[in-house]
Amino acid sequence: MNNHIKKIYHAAIYVRLSKEDGDVASNKKAESNSISNQKSLVKEFLKNKDDILIVKEYVDDGYSGSNFERPAFQMMLEDIKKGIIDCVCTKDLSRFGREYIDAGMYIERLFPAMGVRFIAVNDNYDSLDEKNQADDIIIPFKNLINDAYCRDISIKIRSHLEIKRKNGECISAFVAYGYRKKEDDRHQIEPDPYAAGVVKDIFKYKLRGMSQDSIARKLNENGILPPAEYKASVGSNYQTSFKSKEKSEWTSVMVRRILTNEIYIGNLVQGKQTTPNHKVKKTILKSEGEWIRIEKSHEAIITDRDFEIVQRLLDMDTRTSPDQENVYPLSGIVVCGDCGMPMIRKTSKVGGKTYAYYLCATNKDTKQCSSHRIPTNKLEESILELLQLHIQNIMDMKKILNFIGTVPFQQLDMKKLEERKEKKVSEVERCTNLRTMLYEDMRDGIISKEDYKELHAAYEARRKNAQIAIRQIELEMEDVLNRKSEGFLWLDYFTEHQNIEKLTRETAVSLIRQIKVYDKNHIEVVFDFDDRYEECLDVIRGLGHTVEITDSGKLNIRVKEAV
Repeated sequence: MNNHIKKIYHAAIYVRLSKEDGDVASNKKAESNSISNQKSLVKEFLKNKDDILIVKEYVDDGYSGSNFERPAFQMMLEDIKKGIIDCVCTKDLSRFGREYIDAGMYIERLFPAMGVRFIAVNDNYDSLDEKNQADDIIIPFKNLINDAYCRDISIKIRSHLEIKRKNGECISAFVAYGYRKKEDDRHQIEPDPYAAGVVKDIFKYKLRGMSQDSIARKLNENGILPPAEYKASVGSNYQTSFKSKEKSEWTSVMVRRILTNEIYIGNLVQGKQTTPNHKVKKTILKSEGEWIRIEKSHEAIITDRDFEIVQRLLDMDTRTSPDQENVYPLSGIVVCGDCGMPMIRKTSKVGGKTYAYYLCATNKDTKQCSSHRIPTNKLEESILELLQLHIQNIMDMKKILNFIGTVPFQQLDMKKLEERKEKKVSEVERCTNLRTMLYEDMRDGIISKEDYKELHAAYEARRKNAQIAIRQIELEMEDVLNRKSEGFLWLDYFTEHQNIEKLTRETAVSLIRQIKVYDKNHIEVVFDFDDRYEECLDVIRGLGHTVEITDSGKLNIRVKEAV
């Protein structure tokens, strides 16, 4: 009499479907890989197995097979450790996993050590069967093929996304606050009317002298939802790691992130980070030279001019006093004429009256420079007078330029652009030659293969950046020839303030680069576009017209009579 009792295995049906599997072109293949079909196939196989009892089903829907960090798979491992499961059944080896080393570790070492039976139906593999030499070779080989397939898919996806980025298509799941994806083309973006209005306000507040903290506080007081909350309110399932409270609020960091994002001037910058390969999911930042920047790819919310001024303001060391929201009109712009250090604003009380003045920061800290002390009201009055005079000079210049025409200036612009292009062309040729020399040095044993790869990549990045710059310069040259150039637009930045009667923060930062104070009677103002101003004067002189500047700084231009 045979008293042997057949062992009953408690089985787990494990099924997996990655996003890549669900997006394949063939509907037939997508259906064969579907969750329901996988379950049905395994159950059909097991229905006549009287030694296997199905205990539980584990489903990883939307998870890649390139690693085993999947929630359902990890739950199954826990149940195996608890003794609930001692048999794993799956459709085939690729559904179990596509990572060669770990798949082999589970199938060939871990499962046998834990007494777990493993079945891959379509691969006709059952670990309980007597193994022969063919099984020992075929199973690792199939795992290797699955791993290679996963690597191949990863490379194709990366390449496809890179092409989309270079074509100016937005491939991120979510776009920056202020924009939304177009309904008819999800790879193109457009301003979100409400959020774009908030972005404009943020830039406007900064130009008027508000700090990032003050801007954040104002937005919160006005009940403006921060980016994550706003996206949730319009139906997006956007999530962010920057959220630290149950209900987030605007912070100075959020405000600064918006103020420095060039997406708002129409530039799309993508590919800032990547992963080493399809197996390692740790994110690494790429060097700026490797980013893909497509300029003017979409409608801008902020003008280039305002964005450029705000970047300057963010580089300034400006602070507000505790009792006020905005910085003073000249904060961060005034420097010592001798040592070049910023002048700081101080106040003092004398006889019950408060006096405000600027003095050299070096003098305050170390006494190694003179104070250059100047009363605030005297400085602001002097700057206002100088600004009014400069605006009047520019208005007079504008009249002359309208009379002369734009052709001489087009020729000047073209000459400068040609010089810039020649430099970039030389850089491309130089990097190409250096790459060739590198190979010869490696072949001759002068440098190692590792150094060759590193230097080759660096020269290639520089060469590509130079080629991109050449294309940009050529576009600028076309603009100049088609008279689309904004070469004289800077004149309007000044003339729109022709009726200025009070010096405001916005006017000061828009029109003045720097104020150098030597003493209370010697002040030098560096206006924005001073180089363009001097260029115009040089061209006017070169055309035979007379240019005179009086002791008071008034510009007089006498036009040469036509012969």
